[in-house]
Formats: sequence, C-alpha cells, structure tokens
Amino acid sequence: MSYAYLFKYIIIGDTGVGKSCLLLQFTDKRFQPVHDLTIGVEFGARMITIDSKPIKLQIWDTAGQESFRSITRSYYRGAAGALLVYDITRRETFNHLASWLEDARQHANANMTIMLIGNKCDLAHRRAVSTEEGEQFAKEHGLIFMEASAKTAQNVEEAFIKTAATIYKKIQEGVFDVSNESYGIKVGYGGIPGPSGGRDGNIAQSGGCCS
Repeated sequence: MSYAYLFKYIIIGDTGVGKSCLLLQFTDKRFQPVHDLTIGVEFGARMITIDSKPIKLQIWDTAGQESFRSITRSYYRGAAGALLVYDITRRETFNHLASWLEDARQHANANMTIMLIGNKCDLAHRRAVSTEEGEQFAKEHGLIFMEASAKTAQNVEEAFIKTAATIYKKIQEGVFDVSNESYGIKVGYGGIPGPSGGRDGNIAQSGGCCS
C-alpha cells in the first residue's frame, strides 16, 4: 500500500514495562500475557491516517536490558519518534527514565518527538507512580504524556497516532528537511508538504486513562 510518509519509531524503556505488548496491541490488536524478553530489537509496522494522508509507521521495539544498550543506541539515529515507556506499578522503571532520556537526547536527532507512556494502568490498584508525577516529568522534559494499557488497549492507539500527528505537524512547519532520511522520515507518493491542515479525528485530546 502506498503512503505519503513513512515515520520510523523506536520504543525504549526498562525490561518488562510492556514495550513489546504495546507494539503487538497496536499492530495486531491483541495482548500476549506471556512474552519472551526481546533480544536486540523486534520490528512492527502499520498504516494510519493523519490529515487524510496515509502514513506508514515503522516501529522498532528495543531490548531493555543493560547488556543490549549499545545495540539500542544505534537505533536512535534515524528515528522520527520515540515511545519512552515505564510501568506505573514499578517505581524503579520511572526512576530510570532520566537515563533513557539522556541516551535519546545524545544519540537521536534534536527534533525527535518523544511520547512518555505510563503503561499497565489497568493495574491502578497496584500503582507506585502517580499520574501527576508522569505529567510533571513530561512537562519538565518537553515530552508528550499518556497513561495506557497494553492489556485493555486503552490509549495505545492514541499514543502512536498522537506521536505521528506531532511529527506531521513539524513537517508542515518546516522543522524537518524531509529529503534527509536521517530524520526518520521518508516521503512516499503524495507526501509533498503543503499548507498546515487539521489533525486526524482519532487523536486523543487528553492524556491519562487513570486520572
């Protein structure tokens, strides 16, 4: 299927926060409760629509273990968007966000769009990180923020699409040189930037699902 643009994403965060489950829910609309640890990187893709334009998301799901960190770093280059994921029931995964963000800022292009996701909000009764803390971290670091659940699919679609909408808006504003594929954007058929238009109707207007 032809596309106007292709956006490359990377999913980062600690082991066990649900990165692979988020990707599977978005691409296949299913939840796999038992998932092998990602070794290196896994890959998924899906077509979406932003401003009536078909956009292909090419998504790289990375291993969270420290031993794979050097491999992960090589995937920051050439990514237009990143989903930085923590588990709202595990405080340490939130505490490690600054380290992941430092890696992203160091190895990715300065205009990469980063969406912070507090995953597993279906387990709100076991919450260890408040919604307000997630919002505050995102605000301090210039990130978009949502809480989501890979299990129930709540806000999963919205997180991927809202990230794409932000990238698309940057293209419309001339932030990216779309002829340079190192920004993680590839122009397909009909992808010539035009006047800024409205956003896709599926985009969520609010962040948290557990507020």
